[in-house]
Amino acid sequence: MHNKARKYKINDFLLRLPVPLYREAVKIIPGVLGVSTNTFHNYRNILINDIQDIPHEKVILFEKLFDLKAGGLINKELKCKTLTELLQQEEWTR
Repeated sequence: MHNKARKYKINDFLLRLPVPLYREAVKIIPGVLGVSTNTFHNYRNILINDIQDIPHEKVILFEKLFDLKAGGLINKELKCKTLTELLQQEEWTR
């Protein structure tokens, strides 16, 4: 399971830490997120194609913890037309 691509960059950030800081971080982060240690580890192990997701509020907390911009935690690019584009497209199909 360690070789499979993860949906979120949580492990990327944690594994860059020196071992003592890593150990402390995995103790601290679940408390900051307000989740159990098991839930935190489940978040870390979500694979890129899994339908499972981290709740949005928790993603924002992770991004703040890791000093990332909004959307910086996810490992894949999400593509979507804007609502304006979709509405304009819908007008042409009527």
